[in-house]
Amino acid sequence: MAENILVCIAWPYANADIHQGNVTGSHLPGDIYARFHRLRGNRVAMVSGSDSHGTPVTVKAEEMGRSTLATYEHFHARFLELFRRLGISYDLFTSTHTETHFRVSQDMFKQLLGNDYLYRKVTPQMYSPEAGKFLPDRYVEGTCPNCGYTGARGDQCENCNTLFESAAELINPRSKRDNTSLVLHDTEHYFLDLPAIAADALAEWIHDDKEHWRPQVINFARGFIDGGLIGRAVTRDMDWGIPVPVDDADFEGKVLYVWYEAVIGYLSATIEWAANEGDPEAWRDWWYNPAARTLYFIGKDNTPFHTVFWPAQLLGSRGLYSDNPAALLNLPYDVPANEFMNMEGAKISGSRQWAVWMLDALDRYDPDPLRYYLTTNMPEARDSEWTWNGFIERNNNELVANWGNLVNRVLTMTRRYFGGVVPEPGELTAADNALLAAIDAGFDSVAELYDGCKFRAAVGEVLRLSSLVNQYLEATSPWTTGKNDLAATGRALYVALQAISGLKVLWAPVLPFTGQALHEMLGESGALFGQSVVREFDETTRSHLALTYDGAAAVGRWERAIIPAGRQLPPPQPLFKKLESEAAEQEILHLGPRPAL
Repeated sequence: MAENILVCIAWPYANADIHQGNVTGSHLPGDIYARFHRLRGNRVAMVSGSDSHGTPVTVKAEEMGRSTLATYEHFHARFLELFRRLGISYDLFTSTHTETHFRVSQDMFKQLLGNDYLYRKVTPQMYSPEAGKFLPDRYVEGTCPNCGYTGARGDQCENCNTLFESAAELINPRSKRDNTSLVLHDTEHYFLDLPAIAADALAEWIHDDKEHWRPQVINFARGFIDGGLIGRAVTRDMDWGIPVPVDDADFEGKVLYVWYEAVIGYLSATIEWAANEGDPEAWRDWWYNPAARTLYFIGKDNTPFHTVFWPAQLLGSRGLYSDNPAALLNLPYDVPANEFMNMEGAKISGSRQWAVWMLDALDRYDPDPLRYYLTTNMPEARDSEWTWNGFIERNNNELVANWGNLVNRVLTMTRRYFGGVVPEPGELTAADNALLAAIDAGFDSVAELYDGCKFRAAVGEVLRLSSLVNQYLEATSPWTTGKNDLAATGRALYVALQAISGLKVLWAPVLPFTGQALHEMLGESGALFGQSVVREFDETTRSHLALTYDGAAAVGRWERAIIPAGRQLPPPQPLFKKLESEAAEQEILHLGPRPAL
């Protein structure tokens, strides 16, 4: 019976292009997971969007000399182009600057308020006498009181990941805009009562059975909650964002805090997607169906927001959009947060241009080799490292020499000896049946790895199965028997074609483009997956562009399709290109000086 699977991917700030660390941290693992479950025949909704209200967007707008709206729209459009070209198959990639997101964020605020989980509090906040206004935390820099890092932000220290209740905790705070000193002025805000929610349900939930969670994620979340929570402001003094939905002059000119409203995007995007699909209530099948599973694919720096704060918001807003005041929106089934990816011995740094900008890389390399290397190097349990030599070696030694070579020589020999017609096999031998049984067993073992978000291990298992087929060909040697025993050659090639048909599906979540190409070279009809298209919505939605997945062609195909004898196959084409080793040197030179790790 088909499951409902909601794949939620961290919302990138619309202030910079996306690099390889962003892709391997959240977008690609979420896409692999979604594609796998579509192949299994499950009902998948994969959502995310541009975080358009974050302070990094307003900071970037000032740097570019553009309006904040124009800045968000510029990067948002580039995100859509990247995801389409890289094959990140969002059912909806929208933004936080839509009519639906404004409404849902404000509705959740009112529900939390009505459920007595919000309170008002006057606190001292950083005020710039030079600018004559309060400064958002991201406009404040200072020295971290925990580790002494001198470039800590007002909300979080990137060096030690300490979260601050306010920028006032920094030592020697200064304005990031003009480096002037700041003073503390009192201002009133709404706070989420995290201690009350923890006492009511959050602490119990985090200690429920979560053996399928990654140890570093669940241990962090439990330690964070057990260490004691404090209230966290959900509004701030700023003019770009979602207005606070209260009729109170004291809150005019204030907006919902971006940490609070960005995560609500998972819900608002699902609601928006359902409306676009013509079934406005369909979102409930993913959010109010207790059998549905919701997974959040994020980087480790987002862990507290998705394992503590967002579950608290969900628990505190019981009864939202329901006649039952106790109705609870689904809590996270899993949060498979990835660690960080470094590059060539140094931390990836956008400001220092030390990164692989993925749109730029796609101008020189095909998408599947990039997807493959990022998957084999995914920082699932510990930090990993991108190297250009590693990318080229993996491409040449694994994609080209193992999988690509296997496909090419089987299809080429079928054309050479049988005119491209799938040969009659006759009676299969024990070795033939053993190989096909191993491939078929892979649909269980690989499925368990994909479903457990162990994508590196899944790739390793499929590569092992591919090697088995290569070993089978060496043992049967159809290029030798083709000289005097066409029956043996035909049987070996028939079996190899059946094995390749199965491997094509096992590879497809990671290698969708070459998977589709092989699907067609095997004479199969239709498509393994649907198509992603950029849609323009009505101006009233305030969503000018969004990426939508047309899944009409995608059906449950998680099995080995039989390639029948007698089928005429089209001329084969290589799946992958061998890369020259000199390319790595050129790429490294292009990066410029390496920053310190």
